[in-house]
Amino acid sequence: MRIVVLAGGIGGARFLRGLKSAVPDADITVIGNTGDDIHLFGLKVCPDLDTVMYTLGGGIHEEQGWGRAGETFAVKEELAAYGVGPEWFGLGDRDFATHIVRTRMISAGYPLSAVTEALCERWKPGVRLLPMSDDRVETHVLIDDEDGGRKAVHFQEYWVRLRAQVPAHAIVPVGAEQAEPAPGVLEAIGAADVILFPPSNPVVSVGTILSVPGVREAVAGAAAPVVGLSPIVGDAPVRGMADKVLAAVGVESTAGAVARHYGAGLLDGWLVDTVDAAEAAGVEAAGIRCRAVPLMMTDIEATARMAAEALALAEEVRA
Repeated sequence: MRIVVLAGGIGGARFLRGLKSAVPDADITVIGNTGDDIHLFGLKVCPDLDTVMYTLGGGIHEEQGWGRAGETFAVKEELAAYGVGPEWFGLGDRDFATHIVRTRMISAGYPLSAVTEALCERWKPGVRLLPMSDDRVETHVLIDDEDGGRKAVHFQEYWVRLRAQVPAHAIVPVGAEQAEPAPGVLEAIGAADVILFPPSNPVVSVGTILSVPGVREAVAGAAAPVVGLSPIVGDAPVRGMADKVLAAVGVESTAGAVARHYGAGLLDGWLVDTVDAAEAAGVEAAGIRCRAVPLMMTDIEATARMAAEALALAEEVRA
């Protein structure tokens, strides 16, 4: 079975671990969000790609869900002693090594897709990990400034430094309109037996991947069924602050509203949590097959059951 997953960081990575457990023999291609990418200290940092790579490769900090296990922060502390910022983004010493290797390879002329493949040779995540694009795309957020006007900040500053505590007026994937899908992305979508949207952020993770020209069209036109899992349970994000960016694009923070945001032209099936079972009728009325199942990724076994439910719904749609 060939499965394509459009994934962000923590939620996507943890779902993928369950998916691999549910179907260990599947051929899984992950199209990773690179809109969160940021340049810090002269280095290219790819938070979502690295979170997938570390999680599936056994190197993730399990409690945080991001960064390396057994991390130290000597370099960060020394940079701060020199007055070099930003201090709000916590790169650890082990993590720095990944970004140094990535930046050196890109400086030598290798595209991000080739660099990601090389990094995965060490981690062996058990999936084919593709960046959504080799081109530079950075998600920016429009917020109020101190002078009563508005300004755009990098998504990482909005999410990490500001903790999404200020209103977001717009979400803009800068550079997406000029970007092209990375090699292998459209081919993987076209050859897939199933396409899955994990419980990643629908605006700044899956939504950013879909903003790359050709990707949304490929998913919508694919012969494979497309099934998503709601990141909203009981009208609140399971993790993170997805409700903040959903509000910025005029979408309510409910499982049904997120399904309708993707739309029947994209989704064939949608899973909501059992606490949101009442949402299923509205999703079905929008032309999307919907089922209510437990959607809390409490451990790998629970996540594997979620993945199995998504695949079962895909088969139901196909039939």
